[in-house]
Amino acid sequence: MSKVKIYVVHYREDDPSKCTAMKMVRMGLAIKIPPNKIPRRAIVLNPLSRTILAPEDRELAEKHGIVVIDVSWKLGLSKLSLLLKRGEHRILPFLVAANPINYGKPTKLSSLEAIVASLYILGYVDEAHKYSSIFKWGPTFIELNKKRLELYKNAKNRNEILKIQSEILSKIKINNES
Repeated sequence: MSKVKIYVVHYREDDPSKCTAMKMVRMGLAIKIPPNKIPRRAIVLNPLSRTILAPEDRELAEKHGIVVIDVSWKLGLSKLSLLLKRGEHRILPFLVAANPINYGKPTKLSSLEAIVASLYILGYVDEAHKYSSIFKWGPTFIELNKKRLELYKNAKNRNEILKIQSEILSKIKINNES
């Protein structure tokens, strides 16, 4: 088990054979919990949050854990609003998916990718690699996002992460316009 407890709130909306969250649970790398049992101060990964995950969240993660909400991108985002009362909600900075369903799509991360990214950004690089190894495409996620993950991990604070993300998005926009 990790230095950081990983929790999964699972809504059973995806194909069970492809569910990265439940594979983490089956392998003893995460603990499945109901929505009403989210630890009060845990970091809840929420793509609708206004607060970006940053290295300064490391202590919070160590003390209270990280929660990934496993819902379908198509069906479940509305359920996230129901969970706003529990935990410290964080959005991940810009990253690109490597999972077979959303490969190359910005921000459409699997639960596993979200946990790997969180661990990496918080400075748990070895643990991020350990989690990524449970799917054959997992290490590709780190490779695909290596420069971004390193920049985010080495940022001094949230504002610096936002600045880095802004620079990344500006470069992408310029490249797309070329």
